[in-house]
Amino acid sequence: MSTPLPGPSERAAEPPLARDLRRDRWRVVVAYLVLALVWILCSDAAVKVLAGDLQTAAQWQTLKGTFFVVASAALIYLLLRPLAQHVLHTHARLEHSETRHRQMFEGNPGPILVYDLESLAILDVNPAAAGFFGFSREAFTAMPITALWPPGHEAMLEAKLEHIRAHPEQLCVITADLRLSDGSTRRMEMRSNFIDYGGRRARLLIAIDRTREDQALLRRDQALARVEEAHEMARIGAWEIDPATGLGRYANQVYRLLGRRPPEARRWHRFDELLVPADPATAALSEQLLQEMSSGEPVQIDVLLPLLAMDGRALMVHLRAESGQDDAGRPRVLGTLQDVTEREQSRRLLREREEQFRELVRVLPDGVVILSEEHVLYANACAATQFGYGHNTLLGEPLAALVTADDLPRVRAQLFAQLPPQSAGAGEVIGMRRFNGHAFQAGLAVGDVRYGGRDCKLLIVRDLSEPERIREALETSNRELQAMAGRLFSLQEDERRAISRDLHDDIGQAITAMKLSAYAAQDEQDAARRDEDLAQIIQLADATVGKLRDISTLLRPPQLDALGLEAALRWQAGVLFRSAAIELLPDIQSLPRRPAGDIEQACFRIAQESLTNVLRHARASQVNLHLRDVDDHGLHLQVRDDGEGFDPDGPRGLGLIVMRERAQSVGGTLRIESAHGAGTLIDLYLPYRATGATAHDALEH
Repeated sequence: MSTPLPGPSERAAEPPLARDLRRDRWRVVVAYLVLALVWILCSDAAVKVLAGDLQTAAQWQTLKGTFFVVASAALIYLLLRPLAQHVLHTHARLEHSETRHRQMFEGNPGPILVYDLESLAILDVNPAAAGFFGFSREAFTAMPITALWPPGHEAMLEAKLEHIRAHPEQLCVITADLRLSDGSTRRMEMRSNFIDYGGRRARLLIAIDRTREDQALLRRDQALARVEEAHEMARIGAWEIDPATGLGRYANQVYRLLGRRPPEARRWHRFDELLVPADPATAALSEQLLQEMSSGEPVQIDVLLPLLAMDGRALMVHLRAESGQDDAGRPRVLGTLQDVTEREQSRRLLREREEQFRELVRVLPDGVVILSEEHVLYANACAATQFGYGHNTLLGEPLAALVTADDLPRVRAQLFAQLPPQSAGAGEVIGMRRFNGHAFQAGLAVGDVRYGGRDCKLLIVRDLSEPERIREALETSNRELQAMAGRLFSLQEDERRAISRDLHDDIGQAITAMKLSAYAAQDEQDAARRDEDLAQIIQLADATVGKLRDISTLLRPPQLDALGLEAALRWQAGVLFRSAAIELLPDIQSLPRRPAGDIEQACFRIAQESLTNVLRHARASQVNLHLRDVDDHGLHLQVRDDGEGFDPDGPRGLGLIVMRERAQSVGGTLRIESAHGAGTLIDLYLPYRATGATAHDALEH
């Protein structure tokens, strides 16, 4: 037999079923009394009218009583029949309701308990409560409700029970830890209300396990705290903006990274009230971003903004934003603001270091090659030039194409056998091979490097063919200098001999003739003859002075000192080509300032030697002489003829060697271009002030 479920409270309002039964009962009684009184009064009056004597009246009374009994019985039956049916139907509904509530009680998946409010004894539990707490129904009904609380909560529990007893009709909701049969505890939310359980004042208690929810909430709070710490460490803060108003709310990290104090409560601010742009361009960009976020259109923002903190610090912040919704489904622009100042500075420094390293590798005079699996993965411009490849065509070439077959095993051993690396230009010399197949000698240094995420080998190649060529050129130059020195002494002797001959033959004879004419004039008595002798002396003196002027001009033209380089060049070219069949085309521009004396002398002598060579050897029909200023840094002299030319790689005369030495001695450069049948070009660059030793002074004497 099932335990009766709790019914309505005595103080509760009367239920509709009892009200209907009471109403129907009184209807039957009142109807019966009314009909009985009407029958008695009406039937007695009718008997008096119909009966003539006492016997007839008695018979009518008997018939009347019999009819009344039968009619009243039928009437009572008819009146009580619907009432009985209603009672039976109601009873069936009550039994069905009790069964349904019992099933709901028993089948409820949550623990439900009924306990006596006074004695606190547990009166009934459902199977879910027995399964959850681990006690049987019999064990439950043998313990008080307080047995489910762990020790140490007696005072709190007693205060709560006193409140429930004082206000039994109120719904009570409490959350506490309850003890299971195995001694463990679970966090439970308990809802209880008052019920009449078989005439006993009781409480129906529904227990809801909130342990997992509390644990989830705890984990969520811990996760949020960790996220908050991560945001603090990463200097990133979240924010949201209402597109309808343009106002936004910002996390405390946003205020802190902008150098502001977080407000006591989160308030709505305009986006541009917090940000202080570092420049007008950033201010315009911020205004544009705010307009985009307030337009109501889908937003996708990812920009870097230079800002100023409240303390004046320069900040670089990374602003991200996209369209979204808040918890209520209202449109919002959600975003983050991250301080990336240090990251951007690190990136800038890294880019600068990379650019410096790249530039260093680019201008390095040695070839730099990175190999991956014996194939070229990277090569600088010097390496491409060394091996005769284009910068990109060298990529992908195998090691065997760059090293001679004889030295390839040694290079591989140095690459992969962990031999001590040789420094570039020192140690063993490796034979390398250019694109055209020509071999050259090189010093090799090997190392390990990471490139493109792979372990690679680094080769530094120093081309030793150029030092060898320089050494050979130096030896050749030394031989030329020795030959020039010998030839120079010979020329000096020849010049001295010619000057001595000119002085002896011309000047000396003229002076002797003047001396004899003077003696003759001294002894001459005839005035006319004496005047002739004096005139001859004057003529000889003039001729002697002219010859001395010619010798002095040949040694150093006075125009160079008096008028400067331009006038001296015009005079020298005019003198040399005055009677020649070669057309002279001078283009001598005025220099903005006068060069130093040694520069003028070197330029004049080189031009003099060049024009003399044209007259002596070129067999030219035309010669061009150009002099101009070079950006106020120096002067540029060119002598070009259309003569026969010569082989520049063949034997060179002393004049060309002396010209080159003159230019180098004062810090200039001389370039000679010529070919058979293509004429000759003398191209000279000189500074306005000498930067080298004036060794050419020795060549002047």
